Amino acid sequence: MPKISVEIPAELLADLDDHVGDDGKFVNRSDAVRASIRKNLDLLDEIDARHDRLDEDAPSTAAGSATEATVGDSGTRESAEETDE
Repeated sequence: MPKISVEIPAELLADLDDHVGDDGKFVNRSDAVRASIRKNLDLLDEIDARHDRLDEDAPSTAAGSATEATVGDSGTRESAEETDE
């Protein structure tokens, strides 16, 4: 898996760290960042689908329907019907 480096404001990193660890939703920062990216990409695909901006031939991070897979707080993919989002 490739590694990347990003600069994050201290306040945002502190908020992220509140969700990481034994009492948090994520095992580590990388897990939290991957889940956030997946969720954001799925959301963008949903918005593009609603505005007919998806390229039918291009690969998508989302299934393109109302019940498409989204990333839950645990970082695992689950049906949109199973979430409150």
